[in-house]
Amino acid sequence: MTAEIITIPRTALHERVADRLRELLVEGAIAPGVKLNERELSERLDVSRTPLREAIKMLAAEGLVELLPNRGAVAVSLSEQDVLNTFEVMAELEGMSGELAAKRITDSELAEIKALHYEMLAAHTRSDLSAYYRLNSQIHKAINSAAKNPVLLSTYTQVNARLQALRFRSNQDEAKWKRAVKEHEQMIEALSARDGAALRAILVQHLNNKRDVVMEQIRHPSSSQNLSA
Repeated sequence: MTAEIITIPRTALHERVADRLRELLVEGAIAPGVKLNERELSERLDVSRTPLREAIKMLAAEGLVELLPNRGAVAVSLSEQDVLNTFEVMAELEGMSGELAAKRITDSELAEIKALHYEMLAAHTRSDLSAYYRLNSQIHKAINSAAKNPVLLSTYTQVNARLQALRFRSNQDEAKWKRAVKEHEQMIEALSARDGAALRAILVQHLNNKRDVVMEQIRHPSSSQNLSA
């Protein structure tokens, strides 16, 4: 009997490499402003440089990596004004997503978002930041997808990528983390009621609160203690 040989398509490989590299960037294993060392990353991710370079190009298109002349690929580093500008746009995109999703979401989509929400609450209870952040991000993306506007989806994805590392690494005290969880509960209530105006307002406030926490962390990096997303 001849063993079956399964070939992983190159596209699947470089996308998997991009997922892992994105995780390293978002979770701070590769700090902002640091050059991506292809040799080290190839060894760390156990891949050749070809899919790694393709993955880096993907992340550059997302805004997580900058391709600089004579320096190569560098983890993006945003100025305070860049952060403020990006959150300003992101809050409006989140608000629009919520308002449209409330009108267009299906029962099955709503059920999936609720399931993610309960998983996120469990992650928060056990202080599992990686799981909490992953589920938190999935909820926001699912609301955006439920808006069923491909232009909005594309714009949202591009702008949101710029903030992922900051949102993951932002330091919050326990009260601020609980407030963020409470806001997510309010989102679920508004979405279940198909109340677009309420969901828009909650999402905009949620992003503005997040902006304030991120700016505090940037300006006073040692002032907060607990992590949230």
